Amino acid sequence: MNFEGLDPGLAEYAPAMHSALDPVLDAHLNPSLLQNVELDPEGVALEALPVQESVHIMEGVYSELHSVVAEVGVPVSVSHFDLHEEMLWVGSHGGHATSFFGPTLERYSSFQVNGSDDIRQIQSLENGILFLTKNNLKYMARGGLIIFDYLLDESEDMHSLLLTDSSTLLIGGLQNHILEIDLNTVQETQKYAVETPGVTIMRQTNRFFFCGHTSGKVSLRDLRTFKVEHEFDAFSGSLSDFDVHGNLLATCGFSSRLTGLACDRFLKVYDLRMMRAITPLQVHVDPAFLRFIPTYTSRLAIISQSGQCQFCEPTGLANPADIFHVNPVGPLLMTFDVSASKQALAFGDSEGCVHLWTDSPEPSFNPYSRETEFALPCLVDSLPPLDWSQDLLPLSLIPVPLTADTLLSDWPAANSAPAPRRAPPVDAEILRTMKKVGFIGYAPNPRTRLRNQVTIKYSKLGLEDFDFKHYNKTLFAGLEPHIPNAYCNCMIQVLYFLEPVRCLIQNHLCQKEFCLACELGFLFHMLDLSRGDPCQGSNFLRAFRTIPEASALGLILADSDEASGKGNLARLIQRWNRFILTQLHQDLQELEVPQAYRGAGGSSFCSSGDSVIGQLFSCEMENCSLCRCGSETVRASSTLLFTLSYPEDKTGKNCDFAQVLKRSICLEQNTQAWCDNCEKYQPTIQTRNIRHLPDILVINCEVNSLKEADFWRMQAEVAFKMAIKKHSGEISKNKEFALADWKELGSPEGMLMCPSIEELKNVWLPFSIQMKMTKNKGLDVCNWTDGDEMQWGPARAEEEHGVYVYDLMATVVHILDSRTGGSLVAHIKVGETYHQRKEVSEGVTHQQWYLFNDFLIEPIDKHEAVQFDMNWKVPAILYYIKRNLNSKYNLNIKNPIEANVLLAEASLARKQRKTHTTFIPLMLNEMPQVGDLVGLDAEFVTLNEEEAELRSDGTKSTIKPSQMSVARITCVRGQGPNEGIPFIDDYISTQEQVVDYLTQYSGIKPGDLDAKISSKHLTTLKSTYLKLRFLIDIGVKFVGHGLQKDFRVINLMVPKDQVLDTVYLFHMPRKRMISLRFLAWYFLDLKIQGETHDSIEDARTALQLYRKYLELSKNGTEPESFHKVLKGLYEKGRKMDWKVPEPEGQTSPKSKAWDGTGETGLGGL
Repeated sequence: MNFEGLDPGLAEYAPAMHSALDPVLDAHLNPSLLQNVELDPEGVALEALPVQESVHIMEGVYSELHSVVAEVGVPVSVSHFDLHEEMLWVGSHGGHATSFFGPTLERYSSFQVNGSDDIRQIQSLENGILFLTKNNLKYMARGGLIIFDYLLDESEDMHSLLLTDSSTLLIGGLQNHILEIDLNTVQETQKYAVETPGVTIMRQTNRFFFCGHTSGKVSLRDLRTFKVEHEFDAFSGSLSDFDVHGNLLATCGFSSRLTGLACDRFLKVYDLRMMRAITPLQVHVDPAFLRFIPTYTSRLAIISQSGQCQFCEPTGLANPADIFHVNPVGPLLMTFDVSASKQALAFGDSEGCVHLWTDSPEPSFNPYSRETEFALPCLVDSLPPLDWSQDLLPLSLIPVPLTADTLLSDWPAANSAPAPRRAPPVDAEILRTMKKVGFIGYAPNPRTRLRNQVTIKYSKLGLEDFDFKHYNKTLFAGLEPHIPNAYCNCMIQVLYFLEPVRCLIQNHLCQKEFCLACELGFLFHMLDLSRGDPCQGSNFLRAFRTIPEASALGLILADSDEASGKGNLARLIQRWNRFILTQLHQDLQELEVPQAYRGAGGSSFCSSGDSVIGQLFSCEMENCSLCRCGSETVRASSTLLFTLSYPEDKTGKNCDFAQVLKRSICLEQNTQAWCDNCEKYQPTIQTRNIRHLPDILVINCEVNSLKEADFWRMQAEVAFKMAIKKHSGEISKNKEFALADWKELGSPEGMLMCPSIEELKNVWLPFSIQMKMTKNKGLDVCNWTDGDEMQWGPARAEEEHGVYVYDLMATVVHILDSRTGGSLVAHIKVGETYHQRKEVSEGVTHQQWYLFNDFLIEPIDKHEAVQFDMNWKVPAILYYIKRNLNSKYNLNIKNPIEANVLLAEASLARKQRKTHTTFIPLMLNEMPQVGDLVGLDAEFVTLNEEEAELRSDGTKSTIKPSQMSVARITCVRGQGPNEGIPFIDDYISTQEQVVDYLTQYSGIKPGDLDAKISSKHLTTLKSTYLKLRFLIDIGVKFVGHGLQKDFRVINLMVPKDQVLDTVYLFHMPRKRMISLRFLAWYFLDLKIQGETHDSIEDARTALQLYRKYLELSKNGTEPESFHKVLKGLYEKGRKMDWKVPEPEGQTSPKSKAWDGTGETGLGGL
């Protein structure tokens, strides 16, 4: 804004013409009293200053409603009405942003956007607010959290931004170009050259982009090419403001005079139909801002910096009677904005005050505003946090109010009896081998109880009645171990709890049938939805088994090898770790980069051909080969992980983990290699230098022999002795905890300031390491401790020092067992975002270490993650993540599954014809909505038979349940004119060997799943899976019979409120489940499943049963009458032995008359 031509005499302009409506400002807003305003020492800003009760707002006439101090003494640089919520945003010359809620201007949030530059423009989006400063674009949540921070070139001087659509932004300034920014990728996608530099104002209509220049010109540009279509030379000096409405363009600005620039009192108005100027509009104020306010007519609001405001028609004459005066605290008005509803005007002055003018007593800023989310009040609790996992926690720490009433726990002695918990009997082998010394007995551990290992005892119902909750008290999801090659469960959990990997993998979707990235994304989605229930990675492992590289690397175990423990699990999981990172990198390499990275300085996220996995895990290296002839060869490469290389000496000297890691990364070795100069193989010295460090440092420990195990054991002993010396006098072997220590135990650090001896044993691995790139391409690595953090400050800023701190995030260990081959478990530090999503009932919102052992999950102390007793617990894989890693990525997940997956698709079967089609695909106007009913049924085949044995008492014990695979999925319409007609009836092609088609129960015959000879509509599992995922995500309700098992085999996690299972609707507690065939005969008089099963018939029947349930229970309003119906159903079932009579036999109760109680007609059946 140019202030050189302002007339100083304007400050003496007469007050507003509407004297009766002229508001009286609060004393705090008097300029002479502003110096006496005392601010809260905590920095809390002043509350809104309400208008006195004597001021009345007349409907239809703008008058001041409220005034508020945004920041005392700091000029307001920009104001903006939120387009989505009832809020007003204000930016200051000090780079501070403040928001006010509603017409009362209650302070909502206040935060610093930039430390030195003023805020020049504000734009509200659905999920946050965009702030533009001189050379910085910042996207922040309404509460103040940074979503992304995009740094522009230091030479840029930006003044304006324009949101062209929901994801594209134009930024202009004093330079000769305009930048186009993609808000999804946060990258510069286009740079448009501008012939006339200095674009300070931008507007948009459905015809043109309008750019206002500092030279006084307004250019009209094409929406697609951004080329200049027309240009208006409005003012000879400078342009102050302009606005567009309909076919009119109105401008105000400064004209050149002999004495300099002077504010021009003529508004230049242009007709966009004829592209020429019309009669200028003379106004009675010095215009600095103008806006169209098209309520009833195309009114213009013209504002001067001295506070005068005039309304007039752009094609008429200005009337001096239409002038009113804003009473600014400072000498100048700095900003002006109009709400989307046109009911409110906002003015900001040079002393940091904001004035709200409205034309109604209760205005709204937007026609349709969404509800604003307010922060919960801060509840200060003086009680120390208590760790309920501590068995010795004194419950007396919880104060109980004194009361004279009887407590609920005070049961009379007649109604209670002591029941002490008896100690389990001592193992007979221990008693046999025990030697007594005095009253103490010593015996070797027979290892009959495996630590943290659980064996599933299968019942006749398989896994359906196994109590998984007993082994997992958290809300995180475990993984079931009974699936072939489920040894990788621990690594799947590690990848899931890497927040960038979890988000970016779920955003991926491709057309490849067996894509590990897609299947891993589907599995991560299930883990997100689960509330403690276990998931299984059957579809992911199915795709894993089809990849030739996995078989070539020996990663696919035979059932016999997996059961007998012949494979070395430590080596296996390390090879799997390298394979999965490489495979994910290849799967994502050919696709577009996810819309995630927030790079600084405008740098692009990744180069051509790179992938997200490459950006997260890849480390760029420089390999140098030096021959003894002096010839040197240098080549660049990259790796996704490192393998530890241990020193050869066995002197037992102290060797930090950081030293071993540096030796492994910057590897130097002598080997035979080809020399082009010598033209033969020669002894060469090969060295490896680092060019770029990864965001996630992955390390394979490679402890595959006694040599490496002895090295770990030796270093742990040396580290233990050094720690004892360091903490001498502070550690006692039997430490007693005082009352104050309980608060420390519950602290986010999870440890006491002085660790115990047990916590220091078998520890060599540091929780954090520091890495720094040196100028001579070297690498410095050292252990990072809490003391270093106190000395250098948090994380030691990367930009200033080039130092990167990596924190230990996960360790994967091999639990040794000579009989079974052992097992693999993971220790994972779960971040705050995971706890917040799961809403953990214990209130854990900080980072917490957990043990993940298939479906067993429990919190552990952080020291357990780095303690390795090499006799039974051997480290395999380490994951270190760069500190503050999540701030570099957009962690929003955008569902990649679209509605077109439900449209018609071609069949894989070569012989399938249209005459064989059993379903009608959905049309665009039939797309399901939230709450729509969909009938579902699925049929399965057996891939592996059940393994069982007979006990000596004649009972059968299931060792391993049968492995099922989905063969047919049917979905029928649940409402509308086509109710009951299938829109999905897919037969699933399979490449795995089927041992039993279960034709009697599934209706699937040999050949139905073979693309060469099948006449069915054959599809891939992934194609049908996407259809069901879309239906789940859209919020439909599935109606079926026994859906729990169907979804389990299909490998889907469906929210419980989206499942209407007739098994449970027609079920009484502690009674047997009733078959669909019997229910259909009893309630619907239908004979189904005669010779074989048909999924279309079953899905339709389930829908009809649900309608019958609503009819009998009166939509669930009469449970007692429906209970009588169920009693009659179970009585009839017992009489019939739950068998449906033959056609010539008895009739169903439907043929009898119902009297509303369910009794009539049952007695004679």
